[in-house]
Amino acid sequence: MTGRLMLLDTASLYFRAFYGVPDKVKAPDGSSVNAVRGLLDIIAKLVTTYRPAELIACWDDDWRPQWRVDLIPSYKAHRVVEVVPAGPDVEEVPDPLEQQIPLIREALALLGIPIIGAAEHEADDVIGTLATQATSPVDIVTGDRDLFQLVDDVRDVRVIYTARGMSNLEIVTDQSVVAKYGVLPSQYADFATLRGDASDGLPGVKGIGEKSAATLLLAHGDLDGIRAAASAGALSASAAARILDAAAYLDVAPMVVRVATDLDVAAPGTTLGALTDEVRSDAEALAERWNLGGSMTRALAALQL
Repeated sequence: MTGRLMLLDTASLYFRAFYGVPDKVKAPDGSSVNAVRGLLDIIAKLVTTYRPAELIACWDDDWRPQWRVDLIPSYKAHRVVEVVPAGPDVEEVPDPLEQQIPLIREALALLGIPIIGAAEHEADDVIGTLATQATSPVDIVTGDRDLFQLVDDVRDVRVIYTARGMSNLEIVTDQSVVAKYGVLPSQYADFATLRGDASDGLPGVKGIGEKSAATLLLAHGDLDGIRAAASAGALSASAAARILDAAAYLDVAPMVVRVATDLDVAAPGTTLGALTDEVRSDAEALAERWNLGGSMTRALAALQL
């Protein structure tokens, strides 16, 4: 083992599994299990390839926290299918996937993979906190660019980026972020704030795209520096007008875009490679009951390394 802590953006991975694995093999009762099988295979590949010492499944206890919505009402609004006054809004999740989520949690628990979430926060915030707390190198597994803000070569925090598929995993480092976006990871949250992100319902600053956002950050360091330059007349008239016109958005957007790094969560210190006969027996029984087949076998083999 390498001593690395691997943090899974679990929902990102089980959505990928659901859409990437054909729904041909069913449980004996006819239930879909493609997301479970796919996630187990993803875990097997990740553990076999990167050999982490610890593995944590970070969870969306609240995928659309109200405090973020209060700041930017459009935040993830296009993904809401039901508003629940006394609880988290209901996310648009296909029924065959929704039905598999309890089984995903059961399989992870049986394999000894801790599931960590935090009330009123997303998995990104749990990842941000655990990555910041860590004294060991960290691998963050996600298909979400927002987590590029946590990349830090000095602390050896990197992202294993899944957007191009599990056969084309990309290791994201400081150099990767600079090469692709022209900003440092420490500037990425400000970059995303300026540029916006339609997938999260973040409008960005009208007229500011990726290139102009990167240029502004290169010249002025961060969002505060850009706003100060706009107020002081140190930007072009058009750029200054755009920044000043977006003042209300820029007052709140950074708090939405930046992941939390100070939640009351902690890594449990569970190391891999110590599966007991009882764990293996229970996992195999679960696999037989739900027809998880070779996917569970591969996960067990990888976690025993």
